[in-house]
Amino acid sequence: MTDDMPDSLIPYDDIVQEALRAVVGRVLSGIQSNLDLPGGHHFYITFKTSAPGVIIPDHLRQRFPDEMTIVLQNKFWDLNVDEDGFEVGLTFSQVPTKLVIPFDAITAFVDPAVEFALHFQVNFEDDDALDHAEAENDAPRIQPIEDGSNVVTVDFGRKK
Repeated sequence: MTDDMPDSLIPYDDIVQEALRAVVGRVLSGIQSNLDLPGGHHFYITFKTSAPGVIIPDHLRQRFPDEMTIVLQNKFWDLNVDEDGFEVGLTFSQVPTKLVIPFDAITAFVDPAVEFALHFQVNFEDDDALDHAEAENDAPRIQPIEDGSNVVTVDFGRKK
């Protein structure tokens, strides 16, 4: 036997990524008609701002040229979820803003109330992407959960 893994003709990693993104869609769909989140649930959603289909104001794209994290907790409105992504209203610097985020642009979905996190690979080419600037969102940055409980990270890199 060798340590080399054969190349798969079945794109397992893409299939799993798609299925896990469907979890995000299902959770958001469950709250879109009633924007009151149950219990202490709230969501940190990180996405690539330059991914295809992302619609955000230019001033936010300039401020966050690579990734941005939004928080769905108390002050959001007009959540609309479809099979490709979601749109939501949020306030940035006291300015109401509508964002459109495809599920394919999401790199992380975290519900810190129950220590649940999903991390995704985003596959698109952006030759004009700038270095990632630190996010200046209202909420503190979530630290990774060290014990791995309720955390799913998918990386199907081949062993060399």
